[in-house]
Amino acid sequence: MASLPVIGMASTLAAPVVAATPAPNSPRQRLRLDDGWRFHFGHAEDLERDFGFGANQRTLAKQGRSGAKPDTADYDDSTWRSIILPHDWAVELPFVNNEDYRRNPADKDDEDYAAAHGYKPIGRKFPETSVGWYRRLITLDKADAGRCLWLEFDGVFRDATIIFNGYVLERHDSGYTSFRVDITDFINTDDTPNVLLVRVDASYGEGWFYEGAGIYRHVWLVKADPVHVPQWGVFVRPQTNGTVEATVDLVNRSDTPRVATLDVTALDRDGTAVATTRQTVKLTAQSPATREMRLTLPQPRLWSIESPYLYTLRVEVTTEGTRDLYTLRFGLRDLRFDAREGFFLNGKPVKIKGTNNHQDHAGVGAAIPDALQVWRLKQLKSLGSNAYRTSHNPPTPELLDACDELGLLVIDEVRQMTSSRQGLSELEALIRRDRNHPSVILWSIGNEEPQQMTPRGLKVARSMARRIRELDPTRKVNAAMNKGFGDGITTALDVIGFNYHEAQIEPFRARFPDMPIIGTETASAVSTRGEYKTNAKKQVVASYDTEHPYWGATAESWWSLYNSKPYLLGGFIWTGFDYRGEPTPFNWWPSVASNFGVFDSCGFPKDIYHYYRAWWQDEPVLHLLPHWNWSEGETVSVWAYSNCDEVELFLNRQSLGRQTMRRDSHLEWAVPFTPGTLTAYGYKGGKVVMKTERKTAGAPHRLILSADRTQLSADGQDVAMISVSAVDKAGVPVPPADDLIQFALTGPGRLIGVGNGNPNSHEPDKATYRRLFNGYAQAIVQTTRTGGRFTFEARAEGLTAATLTFTSR
Repeated sequence: MASLPVIGMASTLAAPVVAATPAPNSPRQRLRLDDGWRFHFGHAEDLERDFGFGANQRTLAKQGRSGAKPDTADYDDSTWRSIILPHDWAVELPFVNNEDYRRNPADKDDEDYAAAHGYKPIGRKFPETSVGWYRRLITLDKADAGRCLWLEFDGVFRDATIIFNGYVLERHDSGYTSFRVDITDFINTDDTPNVLLVRVDASYGEGWFYEGAGIYRHVWLVKADPVHVPQWGVFVRPQTNGTVEATVDLVNRSDTPRVATLDVTALDRDGTAVATTRQTVKLTAQSPATREMRLTLPQPRLWSIESPYLYTLRVEVTTEGTRDLYTLRFGLRDLRFDAREGFFLNGKPVKIKGTNNHQDHAGVGAAIPDALQVWRLKQLKSLGSNAYRTSHNPPTPELLDACDELGLLVIDEVRQMTSSRQGLSELEALIRRDRNHPSVILWSIGNEEPQQMTPRGLKVARSMARRIRELDPTRKVNAAMNKGFGDGITTALDVIGFNYHEAQIEPFRARFPDMPIIGTETASAVSTRGEYKTNAKKQVVASYDTEHPYWGATAESWWSLYNSKPYLLGGFIWTGFDYRGEPTPFNWWPSVASNFGVFDSCGFPKDIYHYYRAWWQDEPVLHLLPHWNWSEGETVSVWAYSNCDEVELFLNRQSLGRQTMRRDSHLEWAVPFTPGTLTAYGYKGGKVVMKTERKTAGAPHRLILSADRTQLSADGQDVAMISVSAVDKAGVPVPPADDLIQFALTGPGRLIGVGNGNPNSHEPDKATYRRLFNGYAQAIVQTTRTGGRFTFEARAEGLTAATLTFTSR
């Protein structure tokens, strides 16, 4: 019987390698500062509730006291919550209806902010829940006095003010770009703790979708010798013949000239050095330097979708008995975008089969742990997807690490199309941070921008593209357009992105025969997992591939077109996962999430998952929909997704006919319902190769728990994904089960989130309970830093309970 087993996939990449790691005998340390934080709401309008910050015009007059009460070491923060990063406070808030919201707004840009962001009380209308304060004490020792120290924030949403020991050191607006704060001159190295205070103001959004709020990505403390490689200070340009060119930036932060030995070594997957080169560098005091290095790898291994082979580049700087060591990973691959023949990776044609995704998951919101990032990517890969578009913002670095390891191609996208000073600075941060990832194949400078078809938009796009090519001449520039194809920003691009509008592809190609075309957004088909009748009153959408908004298309329609045109590079489904906000097609309360996903918001596959899996990968697939619990005599439309040559359908052993499967299509039967077993057989070459069943289920009898892993790392970060379902006395899954499940965890672990994929549910994401939705719910458990065994239990009234035991070490 077809079910939802994908949640149990093994996740072997629980802790992706970070961009730069400390080494033995090296003064450089990169320490993750995810624990030890305290959190308290501030207030966007009430000064007293905002801890006095900005109480008068002297707030920034003198440095050393910010005016915020919590910036001193002796401040009593015992009433603040203890939290662990990543943290999204928006997901913890209740859902709030906005009575002013207009049903069926006249234009997409007229959509209410609260609805588009998932009806969370974030924004100017909610000053009491839109500002948050984070506080952490950091103890340093005397040896740190001679080092360079800085903080690295992978992402804070949004408008972050960084206060260190009373000094206001940084104001960072963007909620998506990573940034660095130098604290070298402001540290205490005696017994006085250092106070790190971060004020986060999420009153203003940057997107039209759920964005979360808070320090929702990692924070790092880096300690390095005065002569060191700065953040993002190495750019690797490998070639498939084994030649590796590397630009290495150095900085001397000492007051005396230094002579440094620069050693650059390439290591293979096993950690064996395979090539090395050395230069001597003279650095003047308080100055940077740049060196070009070149290595040749023997018998080079290429990075590909099927075999994502990664090398490590080790950059070692030695001067006067001290050492700095900076490492990063890279891969050898060749990209070709051809306007007539399509996309080529390492000389081989590849049809891009991608998904768009927002950074949002049930239970945790935007604060997605690294292991969950990996799990989500593996879910996408399981359907045959080979590409990921970071819609519509720079992703967390750990996501790209995982894409490198898994062999997923990435369109890396900025948040805003602008050539302002700040915009170009954020663009530069994105390029410098991500340009060593072999998974990244295109830089995207915008998505459906208001100025995309105008001369002004062209000026902006040219400035952005010019800066990208200066920073990274190895990749092409892309943007996602939904009108003005051929006008405006078109000529600034190397590869044009079509968002829908398939009818305009051929006219565009006639005008621009030499410009490659990729479907940056396709489909926008909508469905609600486990529902088979569209019901506007319930605000659910049938899971047959028939429903889409006016701008979109069915899965079968868009993929049949793109797969039939060799010159089209491929496309990206909107979307891989359901997400909060944009509650299409029901853009009003109580819907709080979209229905676009191939997976629901928990990562449970919808029926359309099996359509893509049938045509996006080579393993045999046979899937039947819907379930087989209906009213006696009701005529049910039965669909089969399969890549078999033929499929024959049986009801209680009586054949209902054998049909031939057309490429990129599906099969249908109209079947009067009779309780029992619906069986399908798949044929290849005239022989049965697959069988699947749908059985009529009885009442729920017992709960079933399954997890992707039960052996975890006791690092306080690792997570396991737990699927909760109900079966009848015969062990048959019960499709309409909606029992309220109570969870309990004992031992060194914690429950960090729950969900069920229901786009209309207003149950809290942070709770010890969740109702099943169409037979399924999800719980996410996380380890602590204490190893051992912990047990997770699920109970429901009248049902047999279930338990799972986990081991962390």
